[in-house]
Amino acid sequence: MFEKILIANRGEIACRVIKTARKMGIKTVAIYSDADKQALHVQMADEAVHIGPPPANQSYIVIDKVMEAIRSTGAQAVHPGYGFLSENSKFAEALAAEGVAFVGPPVGAIEKMGDKITSKKIAQDAGVSTVPGHMGLIEDADEAVKISNEIGYPVMLKASAGGGGKGMRIAWNDEEAREGFQSSKNEAANSFGDDRIFIEKFVTQPRHIEIQVLCDAHGNGIYLGERECSIQRRQQKVVEEAPSPFLDEATRKAMGEQAVALAQAVDYASAGTVEFIVDGDKNFYFLEMNTRLQVEHPVTELITGVDLVEQMIRVANGEPLSISQDDVQLNGWAIENRLYAEDPYRGFLPSIGRLTRYRPPAEQAAGLMLANGKWQGDAPEGSFAVRNDTGVYEGGEISMYYDPMIAKLCTWAPTRDEAIEAMRNALDGFEVEGIGHNLPFLSAVMDHPIFIEGTMTTAFIEEQYPEGFTGVELPEAELRRIAASAAAMHRVAEIRRTRVSGRMDNHERRVGTEWVVSLQGQDFAVSIEADQLGSTVVFKDGGQTRLASKWTPGDQLAKLDVDGSPLVLKVGKISGGFRIRARGADLKVHVRTPRQAELAQLMPEKVAPDTSKLLLCPMPGLIVKVDVEVGQEVEEGQALCTVEAMKMENILRAEKKGVIAKINASAGDSLAVDDVIMEFEG
Repeated sequence: MFEKILIANRGEIACRVIKTARKMGIKTVAIYSDADKQALHVQMADEAVHIGPPPANQSYIVIDKVMEAIRSTGAQAVHPGYGFLSENSKFAEALAAEGVAFVGPPVGAIEKMGDKITSKKIAQDAGVSTVPGHMGLIEDADEAVKISNEIGYPVMLKASAGGGGKGMRIAWNDEEAREGFQSSKNEAANSFGDDRIFIEKFVTQPRHIEIQVLCDAHGNGIYLGERECSIQRRQQKVVEEAPSPFLDEATRKAMGEQAVALAQAVDYASAGTVEFIVDGDKNFYFLEMNTRLQVEHPVTELITGVDLVEQMIRVANGEPLSISQDDVQLNGWAIENRLYAEDPYRGFLPSIGRLTRYRPPAEQAAGLMLANGKWQGDAPEGSFAVRNDTGVYEGGEISMYYDPMIAKLCTWAPTRDEAIEAMRNALDGFEVEGIGHNLPFLSAVMDHPIFIEGTMTTAFIEEQYPEGFTGVELPEAELRRIAASAAAMHRVAEIRRTRVSGRMDNHERRVGTEWVVSLQGQDFAVSIEADQLGSTVVFKDGGQTRLASKWTPGDQLAKLDVDGSPLVLKVGKISGGFRIRARGADLKVHVRTPRQAELAQLMPEKVAPDTSKLLLCPMPGLIVKVDVEVGQEVEEGQALCTVEAMKMENILRAEKKGVIAKINASAGDSLAVDDVIMEFEG
């Protein structure tokens, strides 16, 4: 077995590989850019080598710099993670020339299947059904428009190299095809050093389901079930689960066998993923093969008990698979939510900054023993598991130079409903402050009827949130639980305040029992009866709620038992009450005496400033280009400028017809959130 492995990556996947290598007794080497000097993967590894400036095209994807790090540390093998150089055949060739093992497939398999155009041709030759498209490379925007018209809109413009949603655009007309072609080329060049683009038909209302395969160099190949990855935004996966709530055993078997056959056709040896589009009749069509470890691999590990990173390392060491297809058992259900450094209230635009608070929920196993991928017995009733794969820590900084994903929160339980409920509670208990993040949105998805039913397609986010995410309106039953909790917590805080030392001798503060709780536009009049075991909150309409909690003033996380069910709230202090976040809602909760509540009704509401005549920068980023000039008349939807952040180009468009009065920024300028880019005439 290898004695030392270098991880040619960063962030959570580098940390993930280090954990398995440490379990196997293998020493690890991390590489890092200037921006990652204090990163978690650098702290976890046995050694770390600096490889250059923050931009990936000057550090993490520069093969010569990575090779020098390998030579200087004597690493015998390299795990590439995902992204960066993971599907770069030239990197694999450089390692082979140096006598260093690549923890991934052979060069030939990378070249044949890693390139989306080549892989589709191979799939077609093998009789695999594929989505209609233009398999040749596209030279310029005019050709892109011509081909798009021949295929028929809508079409998908995709980078030939890489993945992760980079270099991908959907076009519904000629203008979008022209714009999308150039943005896709730019993103592909910046992310992968390869700007080749191809076009295929965009199949509406599809489900995205992928098969995990595992092959060795001795001719053995197996599949480890499927992953449902249909909930996507901008072609980037947000929520994944295993197994799929849509597939039956016959379809799973057919997809799995086809995936293995495709892998073995190119002498594949490692972990890999074959992605399919599946329609409503369970017809499936080959999309592409990812010749690397997938971001969402933990859900497969949770339902099979197979450590995919360990298997990749063993295959790279020349070992045959120790697991046969008959050994693969799918046990229970697993769900993964990707925590992104992006603001859902600003159109999911990237958010950077320092993590002033980062407290993931406690990880826990389900209590099942595994051996060679086999489950030992059934899960005890009510058992569940929580796993959080992360690459950050409290006090660390989220950089503008890399992908905005900062953690992958996973839950496992015996059934899908139980796994969803475990995820809801885990999300409620995940504390993140200092940056914009998508935790509220993830919570909203977990409670969405379509997700609960398992009937989602890849159009889920676009269809269910057409105007973007504006928060969650909680049902009254949930509001009553939160109102009762807030009243009980307010009472505890009031009692604390009565015990402050140094008060005047002739003044004694009494804590009342009658309160009015205001949240989400509703008022709940309640009274509280407390005892040593908790509190009973009685609503004006006669309803009662029983609460128990160890919360004390100052705690930012409240874990309560409400009528026998758990409730987890993120709690912040505001004047006269709390800021409470739960189940995707961000609530200002005021707890007042009846007289205070009466007077509060007379207070005028603060009016937000008018920014309708300004184009504000929605996130920290770099102005790539400005498409208009002063005095120009623009139409609704017209492109005004392009802002790049975290390797993604974002085109800002006019919300309505108007005339440009002033432009405050030009190409190359770095802007902060809400900086004024341009102004419109009144």
